[in-house]
Amino acid sequence: MKEIEQLGPWFHNIHLPNGEQTAPNHFLGDFPSFKWKELENFIPADLTGWEVLDIGCNAGFYSIELAKRGANVLGIDVDPHYLRQAEWVAKQFGLEDKIELKQMQVYDVARLDRQFDLIWYMGVLYHLRYPLLSLDILSQKARNLMVFQTLSMPGDAPQEVPEDFGINDRERMKEDSWPKMAFIEKKMAGDITNWWAPNQACIEGMLRSCGFKVKERPGHELYVLEVDAAQRQNQQWNQSELLSATGQDWQEAVKEKVAEKNLYMVSDHGKK
Repeated sequence: MKEIEQLGPWFHNIHLPNGEQTAPNHFLGDFPSFKWKELENFIPADLTGWEVLDIGCNAGFYSIELAKRGANVLGIDVDPHYLRQAEWVAKQFGLEDKIELKQMQVYDVARLDRQFDLIWYMGVLYHLRYPLLSLDILSQKARNLMVFQTLSMPGDAPQEVPEDFGINDRERMKEDSWPKMAFIEKKMAGDITNWWAPNQACIEGMLRSCGFKVKERPGHELYVLEVDAAQRQNQQWNQSELLSATGQDWQEAVKEKVAEKNLYMVSDHGKK
């Protein structure tokens, strides 16, 4: 098909309804189809009425699969080239009414006045300069599930994290299983946007600190998460820092919280 060539190059090999493929000679193989096969049985078969956010949607492979299950999908990407591909692919499947596309950074999600039943967050975190900020943002937008994947350090040995430890008791940080993230200063695989490689303990620790808990591990570097409401209420980061980092008025938010607290106290006093 002429359009496939005109819209190239492709990073997603998508099997189109007419039998053609967008990247049949992909260097990773049938990507990301083989990833989807690991995940598909862990996602509800009927997503009718679900609001889904596909972050870094690329040419829309996952957006298509989720829309097929009935979801309303918002696909975001910073690259207009990929968004043009995704728009064209959605039309080939007749799913353009189920898939909305926007050119956005993950950080921009902080200013979306909506939440999502499922957040699809694969292959993005390690490309970010500010990875934990992205997870803090998404924790505020997730209602139910998040599918997460990231490049990681070798090893698969998480450990119990102490509640506290002394400032001079830092030798334990050298242990292989201690939560840590390797910083990539220059390039990895020729890509200057590969910044981080966390180990498993770090991945799971960051997710917990942002109000998620691991529900399933379908495959290597793959996590199906659910919102942990109790943990989300006790997140350790300072809300004013999150608001400031995302360009929002944290001082106004603090005033609103104080006003809410005062209103509650007056109302409670009136009951007595």
